[in-house]
Amino acid sequence: MDINTLNQLKSVFKLTPSSQLALVICRAYIENSEDENLQEFVSKAAGVLSDKDKLETAEELFAQDEFKCCLELLDAECEEHLDLLLSCLLKSDQRIKARNIYHHSLNSGMKDRSLEIKKMLGVNDEETTEKNTGKKKRRLKVVEKAEIAEITDLFKYQQKVTDFSDVVGLENIKKQINKKIILPFQKPSLFQRFKKKIGGGVMLYGPPGCGKTLLARATAGECNATFYNVELSDIIDMYIGESEQKLHAIFEKARSETPCVLFFDEFEAMAAKRESSRNSSFNNLVSQFLTELDGFSQNNSGVLVLASTNVPWSIDSAFLRPGRFDRMFFVPPPDKKARQGILQHHMQERPAENNINYPALAAKCKGFSGADLFNLVEMAADEAIDESLAADTEQEVLISQKHFNEALHESSSTTIEWLTTARNYARYANDGGRYNDVLKFIQKYGK
Repeated sequence: MDINTLNQLKSVFKLTPSSQLALVICRAYIENSEDENLQEFVSKAAGVLSDKDKLETAEELFAQDEFKCCLELLDAECEEHLDLLLSCLLKSDQRIKARNIYHHSLNSGMKDRSLEIKKMLGVNDEETTEKNTGKKKRRLKVVEKAEIAEITDLFKYQQKVTDFSDVVGLENIKKQINKKIILPFQKPSLFQRFKKKIGGGVMLYGPPGCGKTLLARATAGECNATFYNVELSDIIDMYIGESEQKLHAIFEKARSETPCVLFFDEFEAMAAKRESSRNSSFNNLVSQFLTELDGFSQNNSGVLVLASTNVPWSIDSAFLRPGRFDRMFFVPPPDKKARQGILQHHMQERPAENNINYPALAAKCKGFSGADLFNLVEMAADEAIDESLAADTEQEVLISQKHFNEALHESSSTTIEWLTTARNYARYANDGGRYNDVLKFIQKYGK
């Protein structure tokens, strides 16, 4: 189906929504492999379809493995939706959320689910009985340990990569990453002749919402490496020694599938200072992580370990010595030029007037993070939507400079608190010049 026909169908759907038309449009998106636009359409369609139409559309999308789109349509408070909703969450590796919704449904008086669903959720009959009666039975609870094969299935951690063209601003950091990380991956023989290792550990730190995760994905794309996002919940285990075993298994699998990037977000959760913890199991996990990075018997050539954190001063100093996370990059809030680019990027494909003064907006958004700028665009869009609804016409109101000005009055930077804290560490705890980049940034833009 060509794009003009698709747009005409979307216009018809806006006037007279129906599940049959929604399915036709969804199938057209799937045929054209436009996953992002599909999810955007489904999100809009969810607001006008009945529960029955939502279920019918979601069933069709589920058959096409479009689980995220299904979640846009399904309601946990609707009993008819519940089986499909739980299945979608399980397919999306959201088992904990699925179990919580299941138990909430029992507490809300909904009927129990089928045996097949309960088996996939890992729920037993005794647990269901407790939820229904409120009576707890004293017993020893047996919890199955995770299989090593499941832990080392890195494909469940795999995420799409991008490249530096999608990272607005941060030119200096991109140059450093290209020189110190990407080139060794692209020209391994040259660097090996100079006894330079390929891979290693890199830590990205800075205020939240400034693009650390996006930069990590782009670095993996530039290296032509597979990107694996490993979360804390994938490693932490209630049994003594299991967390270390899981971490070792993940690293072993990564070493057999090079080149690849292991990314650990919110790194301080598994690498905090050991002297501040009284938990011996946590300290053992930190020691295991250090061993995996540069243990005597480990060969991490071709494995790039990327970590991001908002609190680098909480990281155990053993991680920061040469040979481990010896390369630290400060990811600052975007400068004026980058802020303008981010605003224009988020305004693409939105109905807007042509006279929006993006340079002036960027100047007024000093200190805003990338997430703050996205929120500003969303708020401006909300203002335009409110006017469109008030006008009660078929023609929408375009996003204008006036909407941005109104949104600016309700917006503020979320990076100031972080920069204030970081400034104190940079001035009084700057061991070896670790936070010199923070000081330079504050001296340049602090006023």
